[in-house]
Order: sequence, then C-alpha cells, then structure tokens
Amino acid sequence: MSDRIEAKLSILADAAKYDVSCASSGSKRENTRKGLGNATGMGICHTYTEDGRCVSLLKILLTNHCIYDCAYCVTRRSNDVKRAAFTVEEVVELTINFYRRNYIEGLFLSSGIFKSPDYTMERLVRVAKKLRTEHHFHGYIHLKSIPGASDELMKEAGLYADRLSVNIELPSEQSLKTLAPEKNTEDITQPMAFISQTIEQNRNEIQVFRKAPLFVPAGQSTQMIIGASPESDWQVMQKADQLYKDYHLKRVYYSGYIPVSEDSRLPALATAPPLLRENRLYQTDWLLRFYGFGLEEILNAQHPNLEMELDPKLSWALRNLHCFPVDVNTADYQLILRIPGLGVKSAKKIVAARKFGKLTPEHLRHFGIMFNRAQFFLTCSGHHPRHRDLTEVQLRERIRSLSQSKTGHGQLSLF
Repeated sequence: MSDRIEAKLSILADAAKYDVSCASSGSKRENTRKGLGNATGMGICHTYTEDGRCVSLLKILLTNHCIYDCAYCVTRRSNDVKRAAFTVEEVVELTINFYRRNYIEGLFLSSGIFKSPDYTMERLVRVAKKLRTEHHFHGYIHLKSIPGASDELMKEAGLYADRLSVNIELPSEQSLKTLAPEKNTEDITQPMAFISQTIEQNRNEIQVFRKAPLFVPAGQSTQMIIGASPESDWQVMQKADQLYKDYHLKRVYYSGYIPVSEDSRLPALATAPPLLRENRLYQTDWLLRFYGFGLEEILNAQHPNLEMELDPKLSWALRNLHCFPVDVNTADYQLILRIPGLGVKSAKKIVAARKFGKLTPEHLRHFGIMFNRAQFFLTCSGHHPRHRDLTEVQLRERIRSLSQSKTGHGQLSLF
C-alpha cells in the first residue's frame, strides 16, 4: 500500500467510525510471532449476520468532503479537518487486496456528499458494480444510500449491495431543521420507502422467476443520533417504532452524540457521551421487536424517559407488580418472556423442558437465567416469592442491594 493511499485510509476510516449502522467495533489486533492474520484497526470493523456469524468489514468513507453543514457531523463543510477522497478504483483495489489477505469479508462504504446526491451515489454504485462484475467479489457489501439520490441509482445499488441504509439522522423534523437546515425529512424517507417497496416486489418476482436478481437481500437499516437534540426517549422510540412499521427496517441504530465541533445549537456535554442512554434505547428496541412489548407499556406520557439505573424490562415489571408472580410451569411463552432476568433463549428452554416435569430453581439456574433477579417475579416447584407484601420502592431497593452484592456495582445488565 502506497503512503498516499495509507494516508487517505487513515483519514477516511477515522471519519467513518461515527456511523454505527453496521454494528461495528474497532479492532487493533496486531500480528506477532508469525501468527495468522492481522487487523491494524484502521478501517476494519465487525458486524454480525442474521445467523450470528461475526464478519469483518472494511469500513470507510469514499470522501469526507461535504456540501452540507450539519451541526453534529464531523465532515460538515465548516469543520476544520483534513480532507481526502478515494477514487472508485482505489476503493475497489483496497477491498480486493484486504480480502485476499483475509483481513476482511466485506465492505461498508459511506460518503460525504460532494457536488450532488446523485453524483456521490453514482460513485458508490460504481464501486459495488466493479467489485461484483469485474472482480466477481461475493463478499458482503453495505452501501450508505445518499438522501436525495434518484430511484434509478437506488435500484442499481440494491442489485449489487447486500444491505442499504439511509440515516434518519435525528428523531424529529424540527431538530433536523435546526441542526441540518439544508436537509429535509422527505429526502430521507423517500428512498427508505422506495427500498422497502422494491424489496417486496423482488420477493414476489423471485416466487415467479427463480433466477430473478436479488435486491438488497440483507434489508435496510438506519441510524439516529441521540443527545444532540432535546427529544425524550419516548419521542425517540416513537420514531423508531414508526420506521419499523412503515419501512420494515432490519435495524434502527442509536448513536450517542459525540461533540465534534463547537456550535451554539448543540448541547454542551459536561460529561461523557450518553452511552448508557444509548444502551437503554437498544434494550427497549429489543423488547419491542423480540419480547412482545408495546411501546406505550415501556414509555408514555407518565414515563417519557428510561431509567438509567434499571433496564427497561425490570423498570416495567416494578411498575406492574400486579402481573407477577408468573408460574413458569403453567404460563404461556409471551408471559414468561416478561419476567426480568429471562431472555428469549431461556424462555424457550423453559417451555420445552416443562413438558417432562415440574421445573425447580435448580432447573432455571441451569438454563442460565439471572435467578437473583427473576426470583422476585416467578414461582416454580419449590419456590414461591416471599416479597408480595413489599411496595415497589422496597422491592427496588432489595433488588438493587442484591445486585450490588453479586456484581460489586450498581449497574444492572441486560434482562
């Protein structure tokens, strides 16, 4: 790799780290003592496939030049940062060379917007097309769709990319007008709608014509920046819930706001970025998609923000003690899912195992549930909670003190 390409890679990989919509985590594992493989951390990230496999991706921007001046963005027009741009051929060469060296299994490619949305999107499509048609690259490709690009370019991109994503940016149109006045919500939602409709059309085509080309087989995703604007958690999740329902997204990613420039429109963070809030939103997202909860059960006008000390499932349970305890030997699957300390896998194990006999606390611990928390909300053979007479406040304190004695700190983990 030439020094010029390496310098570009350093700049454009660093700028890409703010986009979390490929569920990435950086890697700096260096090869020592003639080991196998090497991840320099520069542009290499990890994502997870639907079947749970971890896939390494080259994660870069095509360019960090941008015609827009969004307050929250590191590549904003007025930001004083080093600028760089790859050619289409350079991105293709990097991807192929990294792939041949077994550094990566795919590409995540985004870009600042230069000249126009169509001009930028056309170059992203050319990268994917050259990889697929000229180099017969069958690895994973995730392209960041450019808001405002034409339907024709979106259609072509979907024929070569495994996943497309359009960042919704902020939870409300008002915040977008304030922090990114050159953008508008329609330019973002229109391509989302087009991708969703075309995916559905493609499914119908495949049923009729088995050799019909695939269109975005891994679906589409989006990202919201959290903490740069004043919306409550309820408003954030209302937006996410709407996006899932309207555009059948695979994932909505939540990115805690990180100050990248001084701007009076942005909040001044006296502490670290809101990473705990980001985590609580992901937990809420999980409850809505996999645990059968409705949004109004977790967040509503009376409870517009998530508790930071407790995960949202435990918080809901403490506010709804009348629903407990649940008998795991007789309750249906959906009700068992609502017990704090149980996940989807353990709930399925319970339903399958109780066919062969009454379940005891030992069985439940063997299934991997967090019994120190779940014990307050369930009954089983040999266990009946003795805390029914406790108030919500007393039970909160009991769980908190028990958790601290087990883990050594006050943070409760996921479900």
